[in-house]
Amino acid sequence: MDELTAAGITDPALRASYAECKRLNSLHGKTYYLATLLLPPAKRPFVHALYGFARFADEIVDDLNSTLSDEEKAIELTTWGNQVLQDLKDGNSSDHIGRALVDTVNRFQIPIEYFEAFLNSMAMDLTVSEYQSFDDLMEYVYGSASVIGLQMLPILGVTNSEAYAAAEKLGTAFQLANFIRDIGEDLDRSRIYLPIAELKAHGVDREMLEARILTPQIKAALVDQIARVRRIQSEAAAGIKALAPESQACIEAASELYCGIVDEVERINFEVFNIRAKTSTWRRIKVAVPALIRAQRARRIK
Repeated sequence: MDELTAAGITDPALRASYAECKRLNSLHGKTYYLATLLLPPAKRPFVHALYGFARFADEIVDDLNSTLSDEEKAIELTTWGNQVLQDLKDGNSSDHIGRALVDTVNRFQIPIEYFEAFLNSMAMDLTVSEYQSFDDLMEYVYGSASVIGLQMLPILGVTNSEAYAAAEKLGTAFQLANFIRDIGEDLDRSRIYLPIAELKAHGVDREMLEARILTPQIKAALVDQIARVRRIQSEAAAGIKALAPESQACIEAASELYCGIVDEVERINFEVFNIRAKTSTWRRIKVAVPALIRAQRARRIK
């Protein structure tokens, strides 16, 4: 039985919308997509829908090949985002991505405020180029990443309230790991996502980063940023056990692979300006195979 049928999705237009969300996930979210495959088939389409929404919004904001100005992107994001939010409130949509999202939100009663927070952070990308403190950055991180973990909880299944704090923390850790890996790409968009005050504590300023030469000061700053990712990941670990058993292997694998980005940054000796840190195929297999065994065992027990 295919995933959509297993999930009880039979309407042709709705199936097409979910299929498009899955395509976006498989094309752009390699690690996320791999982790999703560890879920029971009946849960996967709904996770694809959440990814499709996030990816579509992100593409409006971050497409380097776009000829639109930031002002024009802001108008496009606002127009599309407002329509999706209205569709969520109305309970139906004709948008090729929104249709699956609305269906998912309806089924699982996911709070609309999470999607409002996400769109707010996407809009911030078009007006904010740096964050002075970690607290300043966390407003952006909450909307761009933490809420995605919260959106997923009704789909994954929750056994106790510890899951909520863990979802926020894991989303934060994933995003912070991405910031470390993507320093060069973010500079291409004139953005810095590492707190300016923390960089200055190591003698790093925007000019030094824009020179794109690894210095001892930049390396020391990255060491501190990596330590924070690992600390937050560790704080979230116990909360994964508060998820439904059949969902735990998926999130454990996602945690290891996403946060493992910082291991790869260390492996390339912090040369983030010249090399894109990537999780190797071998490491993906090493994480995914045991996780698949755990996931299958949990499904049998259920």
